[in-house]
Amino acid sequence: MAIRNVISTLTASGEEVMGPDVLLYHYPGNDIMNGSLLTVESNHFCVLKSRGAILNCYETGQYQVDTPQRVLVGAIQQAFYGGQSPWQYEAIYVNRAKLVIRAEGQALSREMAQLRYQVDYYIHVDSKDDALKLVQHMPYQGHFIKTSEVNTYAAPVLEQSINQICQVTPLEQINERIHDITDLVTAHLQEFLNTYGITLNNVKVLVAPADELMKKLISLRAFGLDEEHAIRYYIAMLMADRGLITAPNMISGTGFTIQGASPLVETGEYLKPPAEPAKR
Repeated sequence: MAIRNVISTLTASGEEVMGPDVLLYHYPGNDIMNGSLLTVESNHFCVLKSRGAILNCYETGQYQVDTPQRVLVGAIQQAFYGGQSPWQYEAIYVNRAKLVIRAEGQALSREMAQLRYQVDYYIHVDSKDDALKLVQHMPYQGHFIKTSEVNTYAAPVLEQSINQICQVTPLEQINERIHDITDLVTAHLQEFLNTYGITLNNVKVLVAPADELMKKLISLRAFGLDEEHAIRYYIAMLMADRGLITAPNMISGTGFTIQGASPLVETGEYLKPPAEPAKR
């Protein structure tokens, strides 16, 4: 009689293996045999395989592993394993809860200015058919597929979608087209993830200049300043941070005077070519 051991996603200490960053978990034990009980939690699917072939996909509940045995296989089990054949069955658990993934990368504006983007997208596996697609189409090494590995597949799609709009948009107008960028990313990413049985719920995109100076200049332009005045105000802020009393003069574009006189420094002495060393 087969041993009725229980197969689940809980460790020996009762800890859940399927955390918020785990999409797929391959049960690592070799003790799944006829009579074993598969326990499937409410937020999981379980795909049962036998020698590489998919036998069934289970939803929430507890199921007994019970399949007809071939005569030859049964004789080998009886002779070497006392009726039990290790590695005959594999249990692959798929997380059906909503997971969040963050992707970051770089893009270019129309002026070839460097941009940084951050994309947060939410995914889940919706049905048993989708769970089978994931097991069949996304390879894994070890016993897990984590969200970081899904992101490895999705990153090129995100980069291409974002650059498709950013590279034809002036730097100052990038944020005005953030809805267009989000819609394009959502469409391309959903089409791509469907191949793996993954449903895309929603997407959040943030795009900003990579250079801190450009961020500040664009912020100043948002107040209605032209390029020249935006640069003056930025330099004036730097001067004020260093305690220079001439910061207001940088904003107004006027010279610095003390009681009507400009304290200018004679630069002629500094512009002379260096004296040649004396010959001995």
